[in-house]
Amino acid sequence: MAIAKAERLMNLALCLLGTRRPLTKRELRGSIEAYLQTDTANDEAFNRMFERDKDDLRELGLIIETVEGLDGETGYLARRDSNRLPPITLDAEEAAALGLAAKVWQQARLAGAASGALQKLRAAGMPVAEDPYDTPGHSALEPRIPVHESAFEPLMLACRDRRPVVFDYRKANAARPEQRQVEPWTLECWRGHWYLAGWDRDRAAERVFRLSRITGRVRLRSGAFTAEVPDHVTVRETVESWAGETANGTARIRLRSGHGYPLRAKALSTREAGDGWDELEIPYGHGLDAWLVEFGPDVVVLAPEELRADVVDRLRAVAKG
Repeated sequence: MAIAKAERLMNLALCLLGTRRPLTKRELRGSIEAYLQTDTANDEAFNRMFERDKDDLRELGLIIETVEGLDGETGYLARRDSNRLPPITLDAEEAAALGLAAKVWQQARLAGAASGALQKLRAAGMPVAEDPYDTPGHSALEPRIPVHESAFEPLMLACRDRRPVVFDYRKANAARPEQRQVEPWTLECWRGHWYLAGWDRDRAAERVFRLSRITGRVRLRSGAFTAEVPDHVTVRETVESWAGETANGTARIRLRSGHGYPLRAKALSTREAGDGWDELEIPYGHGLDAWLVEFGPDVVVLAPEELRADVVDRLRAVAKG
């Protein structure tokens, strides 16, 4: 639905920019496919849609003039000279930053848009190189944000458009998924995993959801948000805490020798435990149990007991399928 609206707004903008004279609502209704599909007998619904679209385009920066015709009918147009952007000028460092940013999205659907934007900048004479830090056959900087989850794109659109969503979510320690109604705030990437932060309507509280645990299709819903969207920095801190980055204690684990290097990098202390195992003291915060499960049989939790129980519950849920 968000894509359909974007297409409708684009078509309306093209009509208003491409005319030499003001176009009436009647003429625009007969020229734009989305308006043609509205009930011809329901002028009130069309008028509401047209007024919303016109306001949205103005909010996006398009200057739309309203002209009263000699016959008393109102016409609309967007003059090209009033809506022309000034020439874009980028220095070498700015162009390099854009080129680097565009490479981030090579695994997502945004890759096409990023590549097309760079091509347009090159055509306009901007100094955008394929790889501004390239050495023969190697790149000093190779940014990647992997996006494998099908839920990413609809959630990204929902966050952008402030649209509530419904999806089935399976917690790590649950055998079956359950439906969640969420007002999405933002998407964040931690430790190579994507998380959605938002307001869970059923629980009347903020929640963080790992995208890889969303099953089935994400359904967009109409209507306004019921909870206030917090500052982006606050949301990032929430995701950081739920993703296990904020520690409020320590845990002791046994780790098989030669395995679990991300855990070793965070270890506060490490000692050999014998028989091919090491004992580590690591920071303990919310979400650590989910991370430890990913290391499977190479990790054994020694303390605290509640962390050990959480890890066992998650492993049992995985074993049940």
